[in-house]
Amino acid sequence: MRLDERVSRALVHPDRTSELLADLGNVQVAVPVLALALGYAAWRARRIGTDRWWQPSAGAALLMALVPALIVPIKELTDRPGTPVVPPATGYYPSGHTATAAVAYGAATLLLLPWPRTIWVRRTIVFLYGALVLGVSYGLIRRGYHWPLDVVASWCLSTVLLTGYVLAVSRGSRRTERL
Repeated sequence: MRLDERVSRALVHPDRTSELLADLGNVQVAVPVLALALGYAAWRARRIGTDRWWQPSAGAALLMALVPALIVPIKELTDRPGTPVVPPATGYYPSGHTATAAVAYGAATLLLLPWPRTIWVRRTIVFLYGALVLGVSYGLIRRGYHWPLDVVASWCLSTVLLTGYVLAVSRGSRRTERL
């Protein structure tokens, strides 16, 4: 934790840009982006006659609902105090904003990836996902809202959630193909 505090002290420099980047992890920003991707993916899958066209979108919505269901109890258990920049309180570990951004934008990316025809567009979507999550993470640390370890913990949790989603969706599509 000492290393975490040293890194945080070196990086914290609140400015308007870091605040805007951190705000991209707000539920009010990330969830509507996911909702648009949910609707688009479901519409495209239904339009081409895919069996269980609703499953990937429903799974992504459920995945997003899991974020607060997992983050809140972990915050309660760890009870970690915030950085010196934020008001005295506990419950900053792991970062809910980072997990919200990583899962919402990650699920949106996974829903959109099958639809573009060119590899360039798919790579651009993946690049934008990475840039958004790194931008939110940087903004949260730079602004002083979270310790770096809070952000890293949310990356780990989000990776597990998104990997589980990919496995569940791919398993469901294999099952459909066999029928």
